[in-house]
Amino acid sequence: MKNFKELKVWQKGIELVAIVYKITASFPEEEKYGLSAQMRRAAVSIPSNIAEGHLRKTAKDFRQFLSIARGSCAELETQIIIAHKLGFIQDDDFNKLSPKVEELSKMLSSFYSKINSNPPTR
Repeated sequence: MKNFKELKVWQKGIELVAIVYKITASFPEEEKYGLSAQMRRAAVSIPSNIAEGHLRKTAKDFRQFLSIARGSCAELETQIIIAHKLGFIQDDDFNKLSPKVEELSKMLSSFYSKINSNPPTR
């Protein structure tokens, strides 16, 4: 695969970013530089690290960036739970967003394992 944009995991990451931005737009103004900004950064970090890792020369480097993306996914999941507990995310949005983060996390783990056993060719 020559282009990171062809990766399903990257595409799902981009979709997640759009959802996070829409949901955090309704957060209270005082959260503009707080939880809202953290959630947006964590979400953006996921496909960004997939893209950057894909362009690295070795499978080991790629795995490192996938590991960072996995960490950002866990960070985002935690922040979503916090935002929900604080009432910033309503139940319907939480029930839509949470499974998407879990799905992406599983995809990243699976992709990481695949790269471990079968390094990509450029």
